[in-house]
Amino acid sequence: MCGIVGIVGHSQVAPLIVDALKRLEYRGYDSAGVATIEKGELGRRRAEGKLINLERRLKDEPLDGTIGIGHTRWATHGVPNETNAHPHFSNGVAIVHNGIIENFAELRDELTRDGYKFASQTDTEVVAHLVARELARGLKPVGAAHAALKRLSGAFALAIMFQGDEDLIVGARNGPPLA
Repeated sequence: MCGIVGIVGHSQVAPLIVDALKRLEYRGYDSAGVATIEKGELGRRRAEGKLINLERRLKDEPLDGTIGIGHTRWATHGVPNETNAHPHFSNGVAIVHNGIIENFAELRDELTRDGYKFASQTDTEVVAHLVARELARGLKPVGAAHAALKRLSGAFALAIMFQGDEDLIVGARNGPPLA
């Protein structure tokens, strides 16, 4: 089962996110990742395997930022690898997700026809592109997230960050808990 963490703080959050993810290790996972926003720009580090691999990556390539999201992944769509690890990005949107988007294949086809490119095999990247598309249509972040979420079928919990907005993480769920 996946673990999701989001923090809006006053100091660097990447170490805090990793510490929080460690508390979720008992759930099992095959990869992990963290995204932050620093000076208006999204940054991300992901790693296959245990959290120690992500910690090593962050030591070599630190992430600054006072807002961030993190994730431990148990693969449901796509093989366990760094490319399929969360967070996923799309045009200034960062997302982590737990659950299954049942209609992801039809949404992926729709987004592909609209010109969106997919780097991963995950259902999560579909949601990132949906939110980004709603932003491109002129909606503000919360409205874009809401419009995208209305398109989803399945049980899920997720957290979304928006490049340039260092005070906002949108959390939503349909079924699984999100606290």
